[in-house]
Amino acid sequence: MEKAIDRATFEALLARPASPSSDFDLNKSAEDRAKVKLRPAGVLVPIRETSAGLSLILTKRSSALKHHPGQIAFPGGRVDPTDVDHVDAALREAEEEIGLPREIVDVIGDLPPHETITSFQMHPVLGWIRDEFDPVLEAGEVSELFEVPLCHVLETARYKIQSRRWRGQDRYFYTVPYGPYYIWGATARILRSLADRVSGA
Repeated sequence: MEKAIDRATFEALLARPASPSSDFDLNKSAEDRAKVKLRPAGVLVPIRETSAGLSLILTKRSSALKHHPGQIAFPGGRVDPTDVDHVDAALREAEEEIGLPREIVDVIGDLPPHETITSFQMHPVLGWIRDEFDPVLEAGEVSELFEVPLCHVLETARYKIQSRRWRGQDRYFYTVPYGPYYIWGATARILRSLADRVSGA
């Protein structure tokens, strides 16, 4: 599969319309959804070419954070008043969180937005890293940076639906584990949407 995926392929895929995703996709609770007041956030989906193929950069969030502590995530965060838009926010946050200079990131385009149960409207931005960089982690937000072969998260068969109790209810979510990393929730849902587009689903 990966041999057929390159930058031009992603550019073509992202030019096509696609439906947004949501934490409510697997949890059809209209009452809960009505309570959600969304705040915009921009996250970067960073892809780079390596000798082994295309690779996706992900982070493990600090356990001290208020939102999604200890979870696997894309670098990114809420759109600040000083940001031009969600793309600007995603690039700013990636530079602050992992030391990725925005000058070496080519923005390929947007993936469909994702609504989280924690009241964020996430806008994933696909970024192509065209040069090497030395990661510098913001300790207060990121505990670890790691890479996943892109082919791993583009294989839809690797995704499973699991559940756990959250605020007294069973909540269902996608997972796509990689080694010791348990990729789940909004991150896995966004990656599943990307995998579906690549596979033509």
